[in-house]
Amino acid sequence: MTRLALIRHGETIWQAENRYAGSTDIPLSPRGLERAERLANWASSADLAAIWVSPLLRARETVAPSEYATGITARVDSRLREIHFGRGEGLTDAEIKQSFPQAFAAFQSDAAVHYLPAGEDPRDVALRAIECFREVETMHPRGRVLVVTHNTLIRVALCQLLGVPLSKYRTVFPTIANGALSEIGLQDGLFSLLQFNSPLESDSGRARGE
Repeated sequence: MTRLALIRHGETIWQAENRYAGSTDIPLSPRGLERAERLANWASSADLAAIWVSPLLRARETVAPSEYATGITARVDSRLREIHFGRGEGLTDAEIKQSFPQAFAAFQSDAAVHYLPAGEDPRDVALRAIECFREVETMHPRGRVLVVTHNTLIRVALCQLLGVPLSKYRTVFPTIANGALSEIGLQDGLFSLLQFNSPLESDSGRARGE
């Protein structure tokens, strides 16, 4: 079995205002940088075979301490980038609602079908994520791989793997915590969810609840 340790990047400078970051390249906040160091502590004893990362700055800043701690250079893969929220990028819910109220109401009702204007189809995000995961499985059979990526990408990918309708990705998986671990197993086309949204334990390769 290949084990993928899916980690959402650390907190960004936009998160306090709940702005949609999407594919916009923004840095981590000081708290996000602290989360990156915590991830490095975990990664140093997690027996990793490889590290893969989204090309967006917040993901690369999150993974940088883990590269140093493990001596593994992360592979940057564009398929791991966050969904593009189109005209919603950089806006809050209130600002989106004010700018295009009908589109926002439809988005809240079914984000998979009525994604934000000029945004990326979540179905495409799920497909590229799973394609990437399967490539990781092929390249690292029976290995454990750290994958640093994004909130929406993890949620739609899990829906795809679990057979959950993508229209429910915002309700079944309301959010992935920054720096939290969701680990999946892949083997011969089969999938297992080993843990979900678990806080990292800094001194071992496991995660625990708090």
